[in-house]
Amino acid sequence: MSTPPVILLLSGSLRAGSSNEAVLRTAYDVAADARTHAVLYDGLAELPHFNPDDDTDPLPASVAGLRAAIDRAAGILICSPEYAGTLPGSFKNLLDWTVGGTEICDKPVAWVNSAAPGRGSGAEATLRTVLGYTGADIVESACVKIPVDRGLLGADGLVADAGVRRQLVEVIRLLVATGRDHRPTP
Repeated sequence: MSTPPVILLLSGSLRAGSSNEAVLRTAYDVAADARTHAVLYDGLAELPHFNPDDDTDPLPASVAGLRAAIDRAAGILICSPEYAGTLPGSFKNLLDWTVGGTEICDKPVAWVNSAAPGRGSGAEATLRTVLGYTGADIVESACVKIPVDRGLLGADGLVADAGVRRQLVEVIRLLVATGRDHRPTP
């Protein structure tokens, strides 16, 4: 039996109880339905401020861990809030650390915009720009808007709505299908 592909889940929020985090934890929960294994990255707060002078070997341990997680993944799914019309600084910092490496180059990447209708376009535009610089392969068909408010969350903090859960399975399937050529060799 083959090893299922890995999808790396990157949250752009540091806030406890973030709806973006809830979306990604739900994606983690439904990943098996897409015949994949999801990994939820939890090192955003540990990344140092990006400094090109520090983008040399040996890398800071948290940066090396991020790049290794990206390298192991067949694809990446992002869910980030929008702050002041763009990405939160901490998440932009994470993306800055990917520019100097090659791990994200040609890697299938998509995002879920979970903001209220009419919001989040600045974050999407910034993602598109920065991911273009990194050489990531943006999977347009997997980039979706799924507005998530607190009313859609169950007692476990996951999105309870069956339609949203099915949409997340489809997003993951699209990333897996695109990422088949990006699977690392064992």
